[in-house]
Amino acid sequence: MTYESIVRTIPSWLNGRGPESAIVVSSRARLARNIRGISFAHRAGRESLDDVMQQVADAASLAGFDCGDMFVNSGMSKLQKQVFIERRLITSALAAKDGSRGVLVAGGEDRSILVNEEDHLRLQSFKNGFDPRGALSMVDDIDTRLSQVVEYAFSDRYGYLTACPTNMGTGLRASVLIHLPALVMTGEIQRMIRSAAQLGLAVRGYYGEGSEVVGNLFQISNQRAMGRNENSIVESLIAVVSRIVEYEKQAALTLFQEARSQTEDKIWRSIGILKTARVLSTIEFISLISAVRLGIVLECVDSGMIPLLNELMVLMQPAHLQELTGAGESSPERDAVRAGYIRERFVDVRL
Repeated sequence: MTYESIVRTIPSWLNGRGPESAIVVSSRARLARNIRGISFAHRAGRESLDDVMQQVADAASLAGFDCGDMFVNSGMSKLQKQVFIERRLITSALAAKDGSRGVLVAGGEDRSILVNEEDHLRLQSFKNGFDPRGALSMVDDIDTRLSQVVEYAFSDRYGYLTACPTNMGTGLRASVLIHLPALVMTGEIQRMIRSAAQLGLAVRGYYGEGSEVVGNLFQISNQRAMGRNENSIVESLIAVVSRIVEYEKQAALTLFQEARSQTEDKIWRSIGILKTARVLSTIEFISLISAVRLGIVLECVDSGMIPLLNELMVLMQPAHLQELTGAGESSPERDAVRAGYIRERFVDVRL
């Protein structure tokens, strides 16, 4: 796998075929692990970080990866790192660090291992739509294979030891990326966020902790990993998110019943702009495809558009746009190129 092959394809977990994919974009399971006898990544010296990287490389094939799928910070440009952030392969925290740090990526990008970020290893898996169980099964498989050759830091009392206390125990962070425009438009979103917090879930922006909410996209995950097993954490997430999905559907139906003309106008006006605009900023574009997604939930728009919307959600981000089209770093130039690319992709979409 090469950088060029990654940037020009769409992750398999965005194929739009998963359960409830009009509302739940993706599901992710992430396990934090550290290697026994080596200081946590933020305290480790260069030799220790090199040791972690080598152990991961040696164990890669056993875990279902190819050593050629390792991308190391020191060999990546700033733009390349930003592309990986946009694809949710690495975090901003990892990109900002120097030395032996990077990511191991499996074909389709549904599995990856962040190396020497906050913890020595962050194993993660993605599934399309609402499928946290599938994501957990996939990441558990990676974990089981790695544990045969890598000795994890583990305590009989505290479970897996991690750099952040909230990840200790199972080390699991299970999450969904969910689109909730109707709850936002009806003013119910804050109540939903408060209710989720009371049930032990965190609600964050598109890129997770510390990120902003764009395009009515929220990341919902468990807040603690200790005190429950992995299946219990995932089942609790599923129970709460299932209710949120139903609330979103009901809120969308309420909008349609009480303000049908305005709602339909917003949806079809958005498609019209995407088909004809000459300049589109990232924020405006995300807002427009959010309205189209709402149309899919309301069955005004064909659900066959989900893969296209997911594709554009990735490729129309600033760093991807620069790599794919040669657009410059200036926002006006990128905005014009973005609009042209989207017009071409929407040429067969009927109003």
